[in-house]
Amino acid sequence: MTEAAAVHLAYADLVSLLERIFVRHGVSEHNAKILAENCAGCERDGSLSHGIFRMAGYVSSLNSGWVDGKAVPEVEDVGPAFVRVDAKGGFTQPAMLAARPLLIEKVKANGVAVLAIRRSHHFSALWPDVEPFAEEGFVALSVVNSMACVVPHGGKKAVFGTNPVAFASPRAGAAPFVFDQASSAIAHGDVQIAARAGHDLKPGMGVDRDGQPTNDPKQILDGGALLPFGGHKGNSIALMVEILSAALTGGYFSGEFDWSGHKGAQTPFTGQFFIVIDPARGGNDVFAERVAGICDLVLEAGQERLPGDRRHVTRAKAEKDGIPLSAENHEKLKALAEG
Repeated sequence: MTEAAAVHLAYADLVSLLERIFVRHGVSEHNAKILAENCAGCERDGSLSHGIFRMAGYVSSLNSGWVDGKAVPEVEDVGPAFVRVDAKGGFTQPAMLAARPLLIEKVKANGVAVLAIRRSHHFSALWPDVEPFAEEGFVALSVVNSMACVVPHGGKKAVFGTNPVAFASPRAGAAPFVFDQASSAIAHGDVQIAARAGHDLKPGMGVDRDGQPTNDPKQILDGGALLPFGGHKGNSIALMVEILSAALTGGYFSGEFDWSGHKGAQTPFTGQFFIVIDPARGGNDVFAERVAGICDLVLEAGQERLPGDRRHVTRAKAEKDGIPLSAENHEKLKALAEG
């Protein structure tokens, strides 16, 4: 995208536009603001496969009746260090934020607490869910399962979702250390982007409908499936995510829900699990400094950058110059807001 072809929007202006789209398509104003900030934040930070690229999927899912944009989550206090939320068939982020005050209260009281969300639709990157905890001085880990699009190692049928794991920790003198990575060899959104652009994928990313290896993203999307990263190692992580996100929370496994009666549905109807820790309870008064130290050692050893570092560079540029959108995408967003 050239500078001449780009429209640059301030973060607040993109949020406002996305809010209008969500409200126009059946989301409550409260939930729309949360989702718009999440989506705009992904676009601002360069997580393009989870930014405005997702808006068409949000809209088609809402219009199909598959997801309840007006859902009011039910927060349940079920133990000294355990919070449970029924998202009521709505989006995950409003459910998480509804539970956040109680979760933080329990973390401060006990040093650690967990959050289990069920009957929820998560359609974004996972790092925005954990990064705010680290900005407040906590360590956070979250896992979420999605729709079945990954075959088990050596298998022929999709069982797992891309099933990402995200982790965030305070880091002295710098932004929090954050990573967000799928247990599949590539994120599903990146496969969709490659298919639209007509680009082949690297070997080892997926199989076609006959279970044969393919580099063609269109064949992966047309009845094929992704592979777990690292063979059996990624497979184990994907299975762990299913257990924590669905079996433990009371949500659906990635292949368990049926959206066949909702044409246009794209948002997975599953569950999510969080562990949040107060690092001060470790008895180490220099935790954030120690994190910074090990991160520095990694860079000194020759690693070019740490996970998340590029996002902060992109965020700073967007805050200065605006978030770049192609004129075509800007017009599409305006049309979704108006029509």
